Amino acid sequence: MDRYPPIADHGLVGDLQTAALVSSQGVVDWFAAPRFDSPSIFAALLDHDRGGHFLFAPQDRGATCKQLYYPDTAVLVTRFLSPDGAGEIFDCMPPDRTGRVTDRHTLIRGARAVRGSVRFVLECRPRFDYGRADHEVDLRDGTATFRAPGVTAYVQSTIPLQLDGRDVRGAVTLNAGEVAAAVFTVDTVDGQQPPDPPTPDGVTRQFWDVVEFWQRWVRASRYRGRWPGAVHRSAITLKLLTYAPTGAPVAAATTGLPEQIGGERNWDYRYTWIRDGSLSVRALLDLGYIEEAAQFTRWLGDRFRAHEAVGGEPLQIMYRVDGDHQLPEEELTHFEGYRGSYPVRVGNGAADQLQLDIYGEALYALAEGGEITMRAGYHGWKNVARTLDWLAESWDRPDEGVWETRGGRKDFTFSRVMSWVALDRGLRLAAEYSRPADTARWTASRDAILEQVMERGWSKKQKALVQHYGGEVLDAALLLIPRVGFLTPRTESWLSTLDAMERTLVSDSLVYRYDPEASPDGLRGSEGTFSLCTFLYVDALARAGRLRPARYAFEKMQTYANHVGLFAEEIGPSGEQLGNFPQAFTHLSLIMAATTLDDALDRQRIETSDARLDER
Repeated sequence: MDRYPPIADHGLVGDLQTAALVSSQGVVDWFAAPRFDSPSIFAALLDHDRGGHFLFAPQDRGATCKQLYYPDTAVLVTRFLSPDGAGEIFDCMPPDRTGRVTDRHTLIRGARAVRGSVRFVLECRPRFDYGRADHEVDLRDGTATFRAPGVTAYVQSTIPLQLDGRDVRGAVTLNAGEVAAAVFTVDTVDGQQPPDPPTPDGVTRQFWDVVEFWQRWVRASRYRGRWPGAVHRSAITLKLLTYAPTGAPVAAATTGLPEQIGGERNWDYRYTWIRDGSLSVRALLDLGYIEEAAQFTRWLGDRFRAHEAVGGEPLQIMYRVDGDHQLPEEELTHFEGYRGSYPVRVGNGAADQLQLDIYGEALYALAEGGEITMRAGYHGWKNVARTLDWLAESWDRPDEGVWETRGGRKDFTFSRVMSWVALDRGLRLAAEYSRPADTARWTASRDAILEQVMERGWSKKQKALVQHYGGEVLDAALLLIPRVGFLTPRTESWLSTLDAMERTLVSDSLVYRYDPEASPDGLRGSEGTFSLCTFLYVDALARAGRLRPARYAFEKMQTYANHVGLFAEEIGPSGEQLGNFPQAFTHLSLIMAATTLDDALDRQRIETSDARLDER
């Protein structure tokens, strides 16, 4: 078994408060509880020896492995095929249906022999607090109890368990049709009784209950386009990455997975970025998921009201899922990192950066769900208006930009563009719902931004809008321009910018976000193509009427998804997935690209049909 399987060699399961990664070898090598941003319990993906893992798989390591999701669900099935027999493991977590913070979280692992006989082995080796905390283990009456400071975990199985130092293991041979189960439960309240031991019938009932939950949720989607498999898998992934008690989506399920193997671009993405969260909810809203949009709108409204940003701005760029704005960054010096990619970081020091674009993404989402936004009432609107008053005076400031560069503040074009979006959508909301606003000041600032961007953000040499004023570097974040309406998608200046990006940032339909060598970002090393940007490129092509290359790029990008349809942050030079996994940004942009491309292709079909009728 590979000490470090490829990042893409995993499926994701979760209960809407936390999540686990399961490799195609049947190993849970990432799991943090009770929340996404809690210290890990299994983290072998970041350190094979110190991180901890939970293996449940056939003893025959030579078996062929196949992994898939049960259709339209977050139930993961891993199949193992050999001449002597075939078996499978299913993994799932009962989803939160209460909307309240829960203290107990359960990972269910079922094993079944499909053909012949299969000997399954189990190894449960938890390492609490990122492998820093010691634990005690006790085994009695078929329940292994692990106790560490602040957390208790249980392993219960229908197969015999035995102690292995401070860990447990077990084995069982199953014949065709026989089922075994192992359940891992995390509890953060002292004195709780262990769960009832699992039974094969009970675990099977739970399996079908989880299947029904997810399939019922997917049925609520209004997407009827050409790519339902990819779109609904992305929607499920966004839902899995959303913390149910607050409605806040995290950017990814993991921390520390590298953008370059052996490099230092290893960040903690288990937090809610205003930008990512707003666009995630906008994508779900486009699919008809009103409840998710309403819940995030309430969370976002609380952030507007709290006014807790470290630098004194109305909003901070990211928060914990409960809204806490403190995210101190530290390095786990005892972890070697994924394939030696060090340092491994938890927390995120970029939280105190100034990134003015976040107000644009926030208002872009709020304006789409205008009626939902207005449920916050007069005082909720006043908090938004107060923020736009501030932005009308503060937009013309250097900042760190959308990519969180650590090379100093600049006059980033994208930050100006999205400040324009914030003011523009604020004006629309004020007009549509007759809300009090300093519309004269907002309008003057909005118009000044557009004029400044077109004068100072335009490069005569590149014949394009560039990353920051006074530079010549292109930036794929600007691919959002036609979507948000800053420029119309077929205007000459935009098409020229799109052409320049194709020459400079596009490699065989994959898109780099920018060239770090041409625009130093304060970090060593390089990175792969950014999957978000590739889907934004598809969206921009479709809006520009370039449907053939748009569809080609979209279809080709699907081939870079992993075996269960998931994407990390980037695609490396050999086609490997890099960065934290799975990444919400990638999946939300897939949904955006698919819906835009569907609409454009439908219009083309209608226009072609009408033209043929006219010819008759």
